[in-house]
Amino acid sequence: MAKGGTKIDKSFLTVTVILIVAGFFIFSSASLGLLAKESSNYSSVAFSQTVLGLFLGTVAMVVASRLDAGIWKKFALYIFLLTVVLNILVLFPQIGSEHGGARRWIQFAGISFQPAELLKFGFVVYFAAWAAWVKDKMETWQWGLAPLLALLAICGGLLLAQPDTDNFLIIVVTGVVMFIVAGGRWRYVLVMLLAGIIGLSFLAYTRPYVKQRIVTFLNPTADALGSSYQIQQSLIAIGSGGLFGRGFGQSVQKFTYLPEPVGDSIFAVAAEEFGFVGSVLLIAIFVLFATRGLKIASRVPQPFSRLLVVGIVIMIVSQAFVNIGAMLGVLPLSGITLPFVSHGGTSLFLCLFEVGIILSISKTQKQTLVR
Repeated sequence: MAKGGTKIDKSFLTVTVILIVAGFFIFSSASLGLLAKESSNYSSVAFSQTVLGLFLGTVAMVVASRLDAGIWKKFALYIFLLTVVLNILVLFPQIGSEHGGARRWIQFAGISFQPAELLKFGFVVYFAAWAAWVKDKMETWQWGLAPLLALLAICGGLLLAQPDTDNFLIIVVTGVVMFIVAGGRWRYVLVMLLAGIIGLSFLAYTRPYVKQRIVTFLNPTADALGSSYQIQQSLIAIGSGGLFGRGFGQSVQKFTYLPEPVGDSIFAVAAEEFGFVGSVLLIAIFVLFATRGLKIASRVPQPFSRLLVVGIVIMIVSQAFVNIGAMLGVLPLSGITLPFVSHGGTSLFLCLFEVGIILSISKTQKQTLVR
């Protein structure tokens, strides 16, 4: 017979802890590459990752794991609206800070955070609440596809204005998967796929950096000292790692060669130091994170909680594989970071907080007892 559980899913927690520990060691080594730069911000990066991200994120995870999931459903609309407002505020020069031609950060009390990370969470929570509310109507145009497209249009308008194409694509992927799980029709998914291709073509035509990424992806050797520099250095790092890697802390490419060694290039550093075996193990941990998370979702009876878990898991794992795929050259380069591993206090904090929500929901999953 089936019985509801009262304890958190220890398997999912174990996988998460392994991912956090592995990410911390990889980040610690990669961050040493910052010391080779004249204008090193090593101390602020380390503080942001360990204190704001890891420590406060762990506290948030514990707190979230003790809260009832119903609270997120109750305040879903307000959470989404708050994240929308923050992403509007970041566009104002007096509030948002600019780096590398993008305005994606808000400085507050000496702390910098990225509102786009909050918007992803706000989208997942609200769309899960909406889908759970309309229930069987999700297969209709009026109650299913149209609201999803409206939410994607809002998120797209805000993120493309920053510009932040990468996080918008993560939201799109997450939204489509949640739509399917909620009972949306596959023919609508095909319509969205066609619209996505047209939209990407339009972005490539109107935004030179998007077009350049596509060109670089199709011909990685076209401009080895320019647009192709990052992928070239990444492949050198990954290739030089061999089967077992150079060893912890022994990466050469992280010193002045790899752009953003603690950011979107961090997988290349890990591959150089831990080799093919270490890279496969890291990917396997993300796969386990996904499979265990989705297994929890499949056992949760409440529609909202089930969709919330699916959305969080897909959002985190799709971002991980987009980052890894870009470093391997099988996907176009993106500025998106590797969850739990790359530098980003906001990202790490939210990932741990979202894990706490999944752990809370895991207490309600049905467990089958055999007699």
